[in-house]
Amino acid sequence: MGFTYTKDRRKFRKGNAMKTNRVVALFGMLTLIVGASGCVSQAKYDDLKSQNRIQVDRIASLESQLGDCNTTLSQKDRELQSYLGSSGADIDAKNATIAALEADLEKKKSLIAKMQAQMLMGGSPLPMELNVMLQEFAKTSDMISFDESTGSLKFKSDLLFPLGSDEVGASAAESIKALCGIMNASEGKQFDMVIVGHTDDVPIKRAITKQAHPTNWHLSAHRAISVLNLMTGSGIASERLCAKGYGEFRPVEPNKPNKGGSAANRRVEVFIIPSGATGL
Repeated sequence: MGFTYTKDRRKFRKGNAMKTNRVVALFGMLTLIVGASGCVSQAKYDDLKSQNRIQVDRIASLESQLGDCNTTLSQKDRELQSYLGSSGADIDAKNATIAALEADLEKKKSLIAKMQAQMLMGGSPLPMELNVMLQEFAKTSDMISFDESTGSLKFKSDLLFPLGSDEVGASAAESIKALCGIMNASEGKQFDMVIVGHTDDVPIKRAITKQAHPTNWHLSAHRAISVLNLMTGSGIASERLCAKGYGEFRPVEPNKPNKGGSAANRRVEVFIIPSGATGL
C-alpha cells in the first residue's frame, strides 16, 4: 500500500482548519448565550474555553510534529532510493543499509499514522474522574493498556480472541463488560466509543478461517464488530458506538520480514471521544 504523505498532510491541515473554525464559531455562540440569557454559567463557559484552547494548541502541536515526520520520511525515502539505484561490490553492506532504512521508514509511517489518528479523533486527555477509572481498569488485566494522553484503550488481540477467530474469549468478555460499566456511569455517559480492529501482515491461510474472514481486513473489522456487539449487549446504547477495521495497514511497530508479523500489531483499540464527535 502506497503512502502519499504530502497529500495526507494537506488533507489533515484542511480538516483541522475546518475543525478549528467550527470550535471558534461554537465559542462565539456561547459568548452570545452567556451575555443574552445567562443560561450557561460563567464557570462552565470558562471551562469550555479552556478546553478549546488546549485542543487548539494540541492540534497545532500535532500538525507541527506531522510536518517534521513527513520531512524526515521524505529524506529517508530519498536515501533508500539512492541505495537501491547504486551499485557496488559490497552487496551485504548495501542490503543491510537498505533493510535499516526500510525499517526506519516503517517506524516513521507508524508514528505519522498515530498522530493522524489523534488529530482526526480529537484525541486528548479525558476528565480526571474518568481518567482515573480507566487507569484502574487497565490494571485489571495484562491484555489492556490505557493511553491517558489520547483517551484510548488497547486490547491485545492474542488475549482477546482465539487464533483466527472473531469470538471474544470468556475472560476478555468480562473485561469488556467491566469497561461498559464505567462508560455507563455518570463519568463516562457523555462519551462515545470508536472500536478499531488491527492485524499484523501474516496472510490468512487456513481454509476454514478464510471462509469467515477472507482477508486481514475482514478479520480486523469482524473483531471490532464482535466487541461492539458485546458492548451493546452490556447496555451501551448503539448510537454511542462505531466499529472499524484497518487490517495490517496501521502497524504500531514494523512487522518481521517476509510477512513475519508482530504481536504488537494484533490489537483492538477503543477510542473514547465526546458524544456526537466524528470518529476516525
